Amino acid sequence: MEDASFIFGVIGNIISILMFLSPVPTFWKIIKQKSTEDFSSLPYICTLLNCSLWTYYGTIKPGEYLVATVNGFGILVEIIYIILFLIYAQKSIRVRTAILAVILDVVIFAAAVATTLLALQGDGRSGAVGVMGAGLNIVMYSSPLSVMKTVVTTKSVEYMPFLLSFFFFLNGGVWLLYAVLVRDVILGVPNGTGFLLGAMQLGLYCIYRNGGRKVSEKRLEEGMQHEPLISQPNNQSHQREHWAT
Repeated sequence: MEDASFIFGVIGNIISILMFLSPVPTFWKIIKQKSTEDFSSLPYICTLLNCSLWTYYGTIKPGEYLVATVNGFGILVEIIYIILFLIYAQKSIRVRTAILAVILDVVIFAAAVATTLLALQGDGRSGAVGVMGAGLNIVMYSSPLSVMKTVVTTKSVEYMPFLLSFFFFLNGGVWLLYAVLVRDVILGVPNGTGFLLGAMQLGLYCIYRNGGRKVSEKRLEEGMQHEPLISQPNNQSHQREHWAT
């Protein structure tokens, strides 16, 4: 049983690293297009707070250095994602993202560290941080729900990255198995939630995977129907100047 839990723990760490790296294609697209379009920053902000809490947990609980190392890597990756989002997002979205990041990733994390350091000791401190980390895991896994609503509304999965959804599903499933093997309810509940939400996201992919192409074709047809017979160079020049500013 111990060997099985160790194996699933190692696999879980590998999958966690892959999950942290899964949004790379999304941000490469953002960099190339110089726009965040309809992508949401909430999953990355929530994941940063989650990694910060689990890194703190790994440093205060003996024998959990692997947890601290993996989530420390996650902190670095998520900070890079958020910086890129702030660079390429529209001004209004940039402001909201910055405010949300400060509240969740700075204020709440600092409050959690200060409270547990001052009020708790030993196992009580690590247990409290573990509970907070479990709660944040649920928030992290639930963060794509707003994007899922967009998928249903637009009937397109263009703005719900497949790799992130896939690794949420895989990560939640592996850590759920690990939690069952070690009989850890606190670890099992959030990862079971992640497993179910990941399965729901993959289900939406199966339903709407061709939706983006159909929407684009529909827009193209509508554009061709409303295209003027005589071009208007002055208006087009004005539009180019508008988008350039």
